[in-house]
Amino acid sequence: MTDPLLRLDNVRAALRLRGGEQELLRGVSFTIGAGEALGLVGESGSGKSLTTRAITRMLDPAFRVTGDIAFEGASVPRMNAQALRRYRQRDVGMIFQDPRAHVNPVHRVGDFLTEALVRDRGVDRRDAERRAVELLDEVGVRTPEQRLRQYPHELSGGLLQRVMIASVLLAEPKLILADEPTTALDVTAQSDVMAILDEQRRARGLSLLFITHDLELAAACCDRLAVMYAGEIVEQGAHVYEAPRHPYTIELLGARPSIEHRVERLPVLRYDRAAHELLKAEAS
Repeated sequence: MTDPLLRLDNVRAALRLRGGEQELLRGVSFTIGAGEALGLVGESGSGKSLTTRAITRMLDPAFRVTGDIAFEGASVPRMNAQALRRYRQRDVGMIFQDPRAHVNPVHRVGDFLTEALVRDRGVDRRDAERRAVELLDEVGVRTPEQRLRQYPHELSGGLLQRVMIASVLLAEPKLILADEPTTALDVTAQSDVMAILDEQRRARGLSLLFITHDLELAAACCDRLAVMYAGEIVEQGAHVYEAPRHPYTIELLGARPSIEHRVERLPVLRYDRAAHELLKAEAS
């Protein structure tokens, strides 16, 4: 049996405060195989984005992180500066929730796309621009040569997110971390962006960690789901969407809006530590 591409083993992250520590990630463990897509779902504040920051070793120094994160068998927490830089530049690509917050507004799209290739990999600028044009075309951007000369503010949100996807694919990573990449987009653009991301991932044999609060969307484009609640993975597997076992997963599915049923109040699952531990044991 081959080792997974990414493995998280009992990862904990505690925020150091004046009066002690507040643990925000509580023993997170999961794996992602080569070419596999895992959907990490849960409500806001459950720890999804903290998990991606732990994977990329980008948590604030105020956090005390324990456990291990291994990429292709190499421990990420133990990487030296050179290995960590290579890991971030070449192995893992990040697609963020709001593309406008992660591009330089005074740089043209072409500069944004080609900078890393030219600076970090020594690719000739003309060759880098050619690659960028080809990739923009693959992700559904019309007139890509023209887009290279434009600034981010001249592009719609959906178009700019396609540019972000192209920038990640240009780096040829093995794993893509997509942190709610469709939240800031309208419904039509959401569907297009996810279809493009899923198609490109499958065509290139890339792995994906897709973070979302949308169970239905995650189930449609991921091989497995992992449900996060209060900093923990309470349930994971291919069965989660069709046959959830943990009460939180059931309530999360039940909280989805429906055009067929009217409810006066959405269901709420109160957090009780002792009950939660018992329920998690029963669901596993």
